[in-house]
Formats: sequence, C-alpha cells, structure tokens
Amino acid sequence: MDLILFIIFATIAVACGISLVVQKHPIGSALSLIGVMGSLAVLYLLLGAEFIAAVQLIVYAGAIMVLFVFVIMLLNAGEETSKGRSWPSRLLGIPLLTVFLGLLAYLLQRMGPSMGTVTFGAFNVGAKEIGRSLFNHYLLPFEVTSVLVLIAILGAIVLARKEID
Repeated sequence: MDLILFIIFATIAVACGISLVVQKHPIGSALSLIGVMGSLAVLYLLLGAEFIAAVQLIVYAGAIMVLFVFVIMLLNAGEETSKGRSWPSRLLGIPLLTVFLGLLAYLLQRMGPSMGTVTFGAFNVGAKEIGRSLFNHYLLPFEVTSVLVLIAILGAIVLARKEID
C-alpha cells in the first residue's frame, strides 16, 4: 500500500513540478508549487515524519505561498510572452535532455548508497530535537533566510511603486 501511495504522490509532485515550469501565468505557477508542496507533505507522512509533514503544509504550502502570491499580485505580473526558439534548441533539446536524465539515473544507481527498506514511524526525531538543532547549529542560515525573504518583499514593493508612479 505504501508503494502505491508513494507512486501516486510522487507522480503528482513531478506533474505539478512540470506544470510549474510550463505555466505562462505566475499565479498558475504558484498554484502548481502548492501542489508540489502538498504531495511532498504526503511523502513525508509515508516516511513517518509527521512533524516535518505538518511543517511542510503549514509553513511552506501555507505561509510562504501566501507571501509568493502576495508579491505576484503586488507586482501585477501578467502572462509571459512567448519568444521564438532557435533551431538548434528545437532540434537538440529533447534528445539531449533524455541522454542527460539517463546518465543521471545511471550514475545515481551506480554511485549512490544502497538503500534499505523504509518503515513507517521509524523517524524518531521529535519537535524538541529539531528545534534545538535549528536554533543551535543552524541559527545563521535560518536568520540569513529570513533576511533574504525580507529583502525580497522590500524589492517587490519598490518595483511595484515604480510602476505606479
């Protein structure tokens, strides 16, 4: 049953990821990203990491995506215009992508560590340990990320004001 659920939600994540890149309107891309994050939360649940799944939904699919949609609306971004592609990219794009993905799969299979089976509930790290690790060992990256998000918001506001004036 776990394998079937994994295949279903992994397929949803990949399909939403492709939709994220292919969409021409930024709001469609943001909604596709919410689909990716939701399916990742289910995959975390399948691994037995309930806390990380809840954080994935609350923080990323909730708060961060609300922030992204707010910035997209603030910038009033329209639909992307399509530009003509050159003939080499049309001719070589798909075959080179196929070769690259095949090579990547081969290298991951040959050089990657052998994986054991995953059992539900085997992830024994609780919120207390994650909090200690976050605020002891990873405090600097956590704070740098928050400053970068603040700078991105301020940049979006400045860009939106220039369009209004």
